[in-house]
Amino acid sequence: MYHYRRRFTREVPFGPIALGGYLPIRVESMTNTHTFDTAASVEQCRRLHDAGCEIIRLTVPTERDADNLKQIRDQLRRDGIDTPLVADIHFSARAAMKAVEYVENIRINPGNYATRQKFSNNEYTEAAYREELDVVRKEFLPLVSRAKELGVSMRIGTNHGSLSDRIVSRYGNSPEGMVEAALEFARICEEYGYYDLLFSMKSSNVRVMIQAYRLLVKRADAELRYSYPLHLGVTEAGDGDEGRVKSAMGIGALLEDGLGDTIRVSLTEDPVNEVPVGFAIVKKYNDYHLIRGDNAHLPVKHVVESRQASGSSLLAPFDPFSYSRRVSRTVTIAGMTVGGNEMPRLETEIHAPISDPDALFQEITERLAPEKLPDAIRSELVGIRIESPEELAFLENLLVKLGDAGRSVTAATSDSALLAGISRNVIKARFDIREGEALDAELLLRQLEPDAPAVLEFCFVHQQTGEGVPAQVLVRLAEKLRERGFERIMFSISSSATVFVYRHLVREFNERGFDYPIVVRFNAHNGDTLKTLIDASVQAGTLFCDGIGDILALETVLPASAEIDLAFNILQGARIRMSKTEFISCPGCGRTYFDLEKAATAIKQRLLHLKGLKIGIMGCIVNGPGEMADADFGYVGSGKGRISLYVGKDRVEDNLPEAEAVDRLIELIRERGRWVDPA
Repeated sequence: MYHYRRRFTREVPFGPIALGGYLPIRVESMTNTHTFDTAASVEQCRRLHDAGCEIIRLTVPTERDADNLKQIRDQLRRDGIDTPLVADIHFSARAAMKAVEYVENIRINPGNYATRQKFSNNEYTEAAYREELDVVRKEFLPLVSRAKELGVSMRIGTNHGSLSDRIVSRYGNSPEGMVEAALEFARICEEYGYYDLLFSMKSSNVRVMIQAYRLLVKRADAELRYSYPLHLGVTEAGDGDEGRVKSAMGIGALLEDGLGDTIRVSLTEDPVNEVPVGFAIVKKYNDYHLIRGDNAHLPVKHVVESRQASGSSLLAPFDPFSYSRRVSRTVTIAGMTVGGNEMPRLETEIHAPISDPDALFQEITERLAPEKLPDAIRSELVGIRIESPEELAFLENLLVKLGDAGRSVTAATSDSALLAGISRNVIKARFDIREGEALDAELLLRQLEPDAPAVLEFCFVHQQTGEGVPAQVLVRLAEKLRERGFERIMFSISSSATVFVYRHLVREFNERGFDYPIVVRFNAHNGDTLKTLIDASVQAGTLFCDGIGDILALETVLPASAEIDLAFNILQGARIRMSKTEFISCPGCGRTYFDLEKAATAIKQRLLHLKGLKIGIMGCIVNGPGEMADADFGYVGSGKGRISLYVGKDRVEDNLPEAEAVDRLIELIRERGRWVDPA
């Protein structure tokens, strides 16, 4: 919870490589070609290999596809490509038994292996539940036996959208159900003495995905013989920046927890595009172990013995297994209520120097965009720095020039002598506490009035000190502020590594009953756009997924529009503030018989304005109906050029021609009263 420590797992073989232990976190992808098309599949595998992909997965929907894996494998090996191959199995035990002969790993879905989803509401008696589980065992054991003989590892990969009726009847479509589905299969493997396992717990809902993995680790490490590796991924993440942000948030939150041994970024794009994003996500964690020189090949016995040592004596500052928003008091800023159950607000920092008044004025109006509708994607607060009396005088003139827009300007300083003057001019005044500089709290507080018109934010600028230092300083200051009667105050930490420092702060506040609002500040001043997007998504997004944060404040070198879009993507990915349509879009695979990327683009162009609506765009039936439970409407492939449409998880149109499907989807949205015309 409070510092990075990787969960040490059993090493699992993947042909010429392995994963687990302290080995590098592997990056994998999946082809979207038809597996019976040898030439197309080999070519895409070659492109993935050239991009650095370390594990390649191919879908195996039929025995015909399973047979052709041999041709694909043999051609790749003749070409000198020894990248491990994974066979992705849904439904067909017979296809699995063939595929296991030709790959280094086989992925099975416990939600539909040897069972069919009917999405019924029937209750299972204990006898019926056990009877179906016995059928699963009978179908599954031959695969376990053959995988063990061949030295092929297995991923037990649960999807939120494809749990069996049996599991749903008892646990619901929930993280608990996802975990139990996987454990049922793992118990069978261990009973047979087969231990080359890894797990995945995927969902299109980032919060559900995070909770499911955490719960799996808690239960599996307590029950199973070994700590098994984890494959991480957000399924149906979508495309573009939204898909990258959701993937980075879900995967990164778990990597920060020390969980994860291999990852896949699922984008509705060319699979090759997934690879650099994956490496960008894992780089920080792989570099950590590379610098430490961790021994990745400790004996298996160490895995068992290390479990007890991995715990923390400190209580978690939130419930890791279910979502609840941190309780905070409310304050009013620029007519907005901040804190409580209100959606988080957005603050961004001005890049233009205060010495250039024209550029400063232009950037402020660009970020605030006063001409836009009130709920449009824009910054709601903008901050500037004031570090001298001359700049304070300039601030006063600027606010006059801005007129009504000036009500949304905040100001920050590290000079305690200026704070009182700033607080008389803006709606929120921030005081930065810098590392290594003495803070005279008594002098600072004597200059301030508890009933000052501005909300006061106290921010620790964190760079090198330990993760707990900012919390210690801010808690002592908060205690003095409470003694003096200050009520309209909030706290923050400006850092490029926010997760652990904010967890310390929330724990300290919880212990003292402090309910002050928290501003989640993330700063990144490198010029790498992808790195900035990923780091912000991991560091800020993790906190909002865990219910921490009342304002999101980004400080990056991105252009204003890109920075604002990134912030709203983070809040939407955490499902805490919906600012546009949510597209739950799968990456496609060999089960997809229509142009998924083209369809997704067309649907987004026509539906992007439907704020808060969730639209599922699925290549096939495997996860489609289940994920529809999390979507309002669904567009799901049902055959070659044929589409089925869903409302929730109910199929309402079947086998429509692709050319008609988008128009009919819009009609369904209109019929349900969810359509609004674009502004």
